[in-house]
Amino acid sequence: MKLIMSDRPLDITLQPKENIRYFDLSSLKIANCMGCFGCWTKTPGQCVIRDEATQIYPCIAQSDAVLYVSRLAYGGYDTPMKTMLERAIPVQQAFIRIHQGETHHVQRDVKLKQATIIAYGDTDEEERDIFRQLVVRNACNMSFAQHEIIFTTEAMVNDTVKKTLEKWKKY
Repeated sequence: MKLIMSDRPLDITLQPKENIRYFDLSSLKIANCMGCFGCWTKTPGQCVIRDEATQIYPCIAQSDAVLYVSRLAYGGYDTPMKTMLERAIPVQQAFIRIHQGETHHVQRDVKLKQATIIAYGDTDEEERDIFRQLVVRNACNMSFAQHEIIFTTEAMVNDTVKKTLEKWKKY
């Protein structure tokens, strides 16, 4: 399965045979993570908050390719994407492992992913560098086997997404 998460509506048409799930986060009700760790202790693998995030994080775990579309805000994901990614911690376990000399959470049956992140907005090189560092730091916990970051303008988001979808058809 492939997954598209966007913080804004996208002008795309998907065919059922493509096995792509698309979520427009701006149209969903997703609460902030409370930091209660109930997804690790009370209901392992499931968030205790019952909202629309619960239909998305299993798709994150099961996807072998992901496309995240987010406005770049202060060198990070903007609020809708950041909120959803924080709510996806049920795909990790409370247990820690050593990976390449660093501590990381053990994943709960999470597939390795080819990740494309489209970051849009009026940004400068310093903000882009901060975002690149963030994605590299998150790549292990997000199970990215490989990742690509594409910076673009808001006006070019749909065209950039369509180019990525064309690449997906090749593999």
